[in-house]
Amino acid sequence: MYTAPPVAAKAPTASDISPEDYTNPFLEFITDNPTVFHVVEAFAARLKANGFTELSEREDWSEKVKAGGRYFTTRNGSSMMAFVIGKDYRAGNGFALCAGHIDALTTRLKPVSTKPGRDGYVQLGVAPYAGALNSTWWDRDLSIGGRVIVKNSDSGKSTSQLVKLDWPIAKIPTLAPHFGAPSAGPFNKETQMVPIIGLEGAARKLTKDASKLGSKEGHILAPRANSFASTQPPRLLELIARRLSIKDTSDIVDWELELFDSQPAALIGMDQELLSACRIDDKICSWAALEGLIYAAESVAEGSTISLAGFFDDEEIGSKLRQGAAGNYMPITVERIVECFGNAGKNTIGRTYANSFLLSADVTHAVNPNFEYVYLDNHKPHLNVGLAIAADSNGHMTTDAVSTSILKSIAEKSDSALQTFQIRNDSRSGGTVGPMLSSAMGVRAIDAGIAQLSMHSIRATVGSLDPGLGVKIFAGFFEHYEEVDREFSST
Repeated sequence: MYTAPPVAAKAPTASDISPEDYTNPFLEFITDNPTVFHVVEAFAARLKANGFTELSEREDWSEKVKAGGRYFTTRNGSSMMAFVIGKDYRAGNGFALCAGHIDALTTRLKPVSTKPGRDGYVQLGVAPYAGALNSTWWDRDLSIGGRVIVKNSDSGKSTSQLVKLDWPIAKIPTLAPHFGAPSAGPFNKETQMVPIIGLEGAARKLTKDASKLGSKEGHILAPRANSFASTQPPRLLELIARRLSIKDTSDIVDWELELFDSQPAALIGMDQELLSACRIDDKICSWAALEGLIYAAESVAEGSTISLAGFFDDEEIGSKLRQGAAGNYMPITVERIVECFGNAGKNTIGRTYANSFLLSADVTHAVNPNFEYVYLDNHKPHLNVGLAIAADSNGHMTTDAVSTSILKSIAEKSDSALQTFQIRNDSRSGGTVGPMLSSAMGVRAIDAGIAQLSMHSIRATVGSLDPGLGVKIFAGFFEHYEEVDREFSST
């Protein structure tokens, strides 16, 4: 678990937050948790350490969820809902909802990842997730991690285990410019961007003799024919098995592994005022929202509303899987909580959503000084300033005058600055989880996020204070929503 930032001895308020206290914790977090599964595990540990109780979606919550309590639940090991209930909460009162995504552009192993050797190289069968395997993936030092499903041959039960290797194992090499036109592209992602993971003949052999199995440093039993493990590169299979202390590789019934840039996050710039890291989109807003919820939990518990932060998988590919924002995860969680406090019929649920507000938190574009002409005047977010409100006239964002006014009031009470971004008419707008969630629940909503350089690159840049500035505004949102909502009771 990453190092926790300090918490004030007195009841904290968002205005008390010092953004610089969150820089190093975020550096540790983003380096240590390369996959969506690792993020959920780290978030769960952080929540448990701060008094949150885990709930299972499979169980009845009616006798477990209480006013004044702190809870979280997970789905698929890759999405999460965390919430704090005010001690004076009544069914029908509003929720302060914050939603972000924790998936990132990546490169995942194919179901059969073994590839025939070519010219003495061992290569790995991979597929891009969203827009990965773009030009920024060339010549990077790539490691591997994810989750492994392991079946216990004695009990017959299967468990999910997380794994990551601590060193790079893969490289996608560029072709030198000396070769002319073939080095200029475009490149075929299936045939010309295949990772190299070693040299043929260098791998140790797996033993087929079970009697030789011994310690973690001993032999690993080769997979049985027609097993999942038999479709994976033998040396990679051995590395994963050793890392998880698995002696029989046939016990690995499946896995979801991906390649990731192994370079640690770092502070850069002459005064270390910039932060460079992989997977910033959108782990930075989600991490800041989680820390904001933890920081504001005591204040929220004294009120009569509920603060809920949702962290989704699959945003980069459309959000339409069960762990994505287009699924039922957030609305069903809201409705199950309300049901714990009485009638959760349509009248009560309708009032709940009408009294609620969604802050859709996703990164947006910081102004790039080398391409300033692609930005609108007065819509150029900068680093180390604060959250940027994202607007779009065609509904790709949820922002409107009411939601902007609400967030501005919250920012003022939280001693936080806001910025504005809108894309030019001759450029293509991106999207967020905001529209799908606000339309599904009918809640007022706004899109706002931390500005970053190099969106959709394997490595991006924010300001070194931006993680803490995010925590400050998100904590303020949870802390002040109930008060600010009264200012807008007619909207």
